[in-house]
Order: sequence, then C-alpha cells, then structure tokens
Amino acid sequence: MSESRLDSLLAWIDASPSPYHAAHNATAELSSVGFNRFGPDEKWEESDRVVVSWGGVVIAAAFGSRIDPDRLRFRIVGAHTDSPNLRIKPNPDSHKLGYRQLGVEVYGGVLLNSWLDRDLGLSGRVVVRDGSGIQTLLFSANRPLLRVAQLAIHLDREVNEGLKLDRQSHLAPIWGLGTSNDGDFRSFLADEIGVNDSEVLSWDVMCHDLTPSTVLGRDNELYAAPRIDNLASCHAALSALQEIGPVGEDTISVMVLFDHEEVGSESSTGAKGPMLSSALERLAGTRSTNREQFLRALNRSICVSADGAHAVHPNYVDRHEPEHQVVLNGGPVIKINANVRYATDAESSALFQSVCRSAGVPVQQYAHRTNLLCGSTIGPITAAQLGMSVVDVGSAQLSMHSAREMGGSKDPDYLFSALTEFFAGT
Repeated sequence: MSESRLDSLLAWIDASPSPYHAAHNATAELSSVGFNRFGPDEKWEESDRVVVSWGGVVIAAAFGSRIDPDRLRFRIVGAHTDSPNLRIKPNPDSHKLGYRQLGVEVYGGVLLNSWLDRDLGLSGRVVVRDGSGIQTLLFSANRPLLRVAQLAIHLDREVNEGLKLDRQSHLAPIWGLGTSNDGDFRSFLADEIGVNDSEVLSWDVMCHDLTPSTVLGRDNELYAAPRIDNLASCHAALSALQEIGPVGEDTISVMVLFDHEEVGSESSTGAKGPMLSSALERLAGTRSTNREQFLRALNRSICVSADGAHAVHPNYVDRHEPEHQVVLNGGPVIKINANVRYATDAESSALFQSVCRSAGVPVQQYAHRTNLLCGSTIGPITAAQLGMSVVDVGSAQLSMHSAREMGGSKDPDYLFSALTEFFAGT
C-alpha cells in the first residue's frame, strides 16, 4: 500500500464536496504539472499536455511524441464527478412549528436513511451579477448548518421493521428556529460569497456530509469517506495522467470526468451528450487529422470506464453472485453483464487483465446476481456514442450511494497503478 496515495485521495475527497469543486481541483492539479489550460470555446493549440474544464467536467490529454493521423488512437479513462445527495431547491425557504427548514430535491439513487441525523454543510456554485456581467463562483460552507432529524423510536415503534421515508415530507433539513422569509437562503449565500442579495441570480447547491474521510480497521486496512463513488476513480485517473512517462507513438491519452452520471448522463456535460466526441475530434485536429482519419482512429481506440464496484457484504451474502464475490483490497474489478449494463466484452476484459498483469496488481471480476436489477455506468453510453471498445472497471466498496461509503486501503494504489499502465500502454 502506498500510504501517501491513500492520504492524497482522502484529502482530495474532503476538498471536493461538489462536482464543481472536483473539476476545479483536478484542473488546478494538472495545470500545476504543465498541462496547458484552454477554455471550451477557445482554439486548442498544438500542445503535448492539454486540460479543458467547465462546470463539473474535465477533459485532459497527453500526446505521444509522434502522431501519424493514419495510425492515431485514443486511450481514454472516463469517470464522473457527481455523487448522490440532497440538492437545494430554487425557492427553498420554509418554516413549520417554529423550525426553519430548506426544501431539497433528491439527486440520484440516494440511500435516504444514510442522510439522517448527520451534520451537513453546503457546497456548489452560485451565479451572480456584478459590474462586469455574470460570473459563476464556487461556494463551500464546511461547517454544521443542516440536519435531517429522524423521528424518535417512541413515536414510531415499528421503525426497525422497515423505515419508509417520503422524499417530499421527511427529508427537509432543519437549519434553525423561528420564521423563514422568502429570500433568506439567497441572503445567506450572498453573505457567504461576499456580494449583495440582489446580485445572486441562481445556484446549484447541495448538502454534504461533514465527517472527515478517515482510515479505519484494526490494521488500517479500510477507509471511509463520502463520495468514494466516484471520486476514487476520478483521483486515480487524475494521478495516473499526471505521472505517466512518455506516451506511446500515435497515441493520445485522455482523461474525461463527466457530470450527471448518477441521474442518467443525459445532459450537455453527461456521457450521453456530444462533449467527448467533440473533444476527441478537436484534439485530433490539433495534429492535422481529417474527419475520415478521426473516425478510423475511434475504431482502434479503447476506453476504461472507471466507476465503483460492489464488494461482497458479509451480512448480505445472499445478495451477491456466489462465484463472483469481490473483496476489498483485492485489486481493480472488471465488471461484466450479459445485458450490456456494463460495456465489457471478452476482448476488452482480456486487455485490462493484461494491463493489471504488467502493472503487477491483482485483478477481480464481477457479475451481478441474475435475479437482481443491475446498475450501469458511462461505459455502455460511451461505447454506443463512439463505437469503440470499452471495459468497465472500478475499485470495490461497501455502502455504495450512502452519504458515507467504505473501501480497502490498498485499492486506491492498485487502481492508480493499473490506469498508469493503461495510459502509457503500447
């Protein structure tokens, strides 16, 4: 285990409470090691290292020393910056029986009970009007502001027989006592970012758990953190792209961090949009590649879709496929589904197994129980959008989609090593 790798991951997760912070932090790190930053609407000049970011999205590329347009190929690692949470509504202010509350909307497949009785902060982005026009500001309040209070057992004696939460009625967090007025939350945001109330136009703000990420277990073999799905994959891809040596000839190594995966990827910054295809074509164009050469390049390219994988749960063994019981600290997990909920096929699986072998890390394979509905990733979307080979992989974890998840301490280093080898592969 690389303790520094794990420490870096935990610090990065804590510094990235929203997808916008994750994208900002990733871009800053890449810029600090020589990646040239461009805006999405700027001309991308010829450069060996490129990074582009907007919203919760990052696209970064490292070019081989020689690019022959007729032999061009991409090696892509894709992940996503968003995680399930509670997001603040546009008109959130309300009060009831002396309690001040905020209206929230559930984002993604949230384990609702995991958000109860936790100290919550707020983070995201705020759009303001100032003298020079409209600008977007990052916002983070890392202090206890909100709490979704659970009903006492004395008032619900059957709660341990099955907790049922109404998303509209039971999840509104308390953030004070007294009476709320329209505009109170807007005023709070204005004070936090140092502007006048009238300058705050809109926001994408969400709740986040305030408990710091930590190492745990008798021998420190585990870690717990919010947003492991999917910031662990983002961090591994980011670290790998920073630390790869020379990229193979005719190869462009690309990291793409999407937003909105947890709600289906159907947005301008999600995997179902044209963002990645357009970015790849623009990157190829910096090397005088024409349209026909670009389309041929897609057919000889491969993408690693990196997202969390389910470790076998010792208390719910019956929920797992008996012959595919993935373990923490067992190395990267190749995810396979006959109905293409994951994009892995025999050839892409074999290639990633070879990558892990070359990197000297163990590798596992996951299949979902046939009688349970399987989740999905950006993998099948990317394969369908671009027509390239894709393998779905990830690090094993427990409590996926909880406000606080758990992983194995060795796995961040294993995934980093595998992705580094993949990026630099010949």
